[in-house]
Amino acid sequence: MKINEWPRHGIQALWAFITNSHVTGFVTGKIYTGKLKNACVPGLNCYSCPGAVGACPIGSLQAVIGSWNFKMAYYVVGFLIFIGAMVGRLICGFLCPFGLIQDLLNKIPFPKKIRTFKGDKLLRKLKYVIFAVFVILLPLFLVDIMGQGAPYFCKLICPAGTLEGGLPLVLLNKSMRSALGWLYIWKNVILIITIILSILIYRPFCKYICPLGALYSVFNPVSLYKYRVDKDKCIKCGKCAKACQMIVDPVENSNSPECIRCGRCKKACPTGAIQCGIRKTPDRL
Repeated sequence: MKINEWPRHGIQALWAFITNSHVTGFVTGKIYTGKLKNACVPGLNCYSCPGAVGACPIGSLQAVIGSWNFKMAYYVVGFLIFIGAMVGRLICGFLCPFGLIQDLLNKIPFPKKIRTFKGDKLLRKLKYVIFAVFVILLPLFLVDIMGQGAPYFCKLICPAGTLEGGLPLVLLNKSMRSALGWLYIWKNVILIITIILSILIYRPFCKYICPLGALYSVFNPVSLYKYRVDKDKCIKCGKCAKACQMIVDPVENSNSPECIRCGRCKKACPTGAIQCGIRKTPDRL
């Protein structure tokens, strides 16, 4: 069954434009530093992108977690908990610019796409390790005299930051090119690998690396916005599981931590058994 995802991609593209609407930044090579930059956006969107008008919550968390004396730390943590408790990983499916990039890359034709492989489930645990080590532990304990931690995930791993921030700034600022070193090369290697894998595997960054997705995934089973399977309508045809590119079976676990709530399963269901929304009824009716 062919599923039309372009309406969702339209929402992703619109949100990407709204959160990166500082168009002059792409011309001047200067980062927007206005008051809007004090507010976090819900998805992974690099602070250093010339067009970014908001702050990345993961980058912000790394910067302030080293000292709980900063009010910003409470704001960032509260923001992430609020978003997660409301919609879980719906953000990943609809409001993450780097998610859109991976979605589009995966549409590039290739003779053999990789749906899953041995060790896939174990590798998905890596994003939780990355979140704990690079977003929490390192910035928490390795701080400067002001009590601020360095953004280790952004600095050492994040391919979204390289694509959205690093490359544009280097291309637009001649002075930066002379200061490039091994770290810039390393980040570009990660980006190239991520791009290649995104063509072969659906959203590899979201599945295995993204610390924001790891955090939001914890809230999927308890968030107000939920997916539900009506057992009276379900005919157990398996079409929903086959349609899911995150390899989730909605019948077995309609609110799996791996679900990005893209709606493919709902569209694939021939009986309308899969429902979604903010309700207080049980997951399975």
